[in-house]
Amino acid sequence: MIGCDQTNTTIKAEPETPCLAMRPREAAKALGISERLLWEWTDRGVVPHVRMGKAILYPVDSLRAWLLRQALEKTPPADEAGGRGASNDKES
Repeated sequence: MIGCDQTNTTIKAEPETPCLAMRPREAAKALGISERLLWEWTDRGVVPHVRMGKAILYPVDSLRAWLLRQALEKTPPADEAGGRGASNDKES
């Protein structure tokens, strides 16, 4: 499931701040892809992201919705990058 890494096990008296967006390394890990592929998709506008100055953030809710759309379309975004990962449903 896409989400922020919450490995901090210390007990806090105040409520935890929800993770609204991830940095590139976190987003790539959550998606199960390399950072390089995430950068390629980001540059092409394939994956949802927000630029804030020099920082690039990946909104968690937008990534979840995007991933669900990809799953429903059954077309991996890698197909847009030259056919890697494409499946051929036609029988010869």
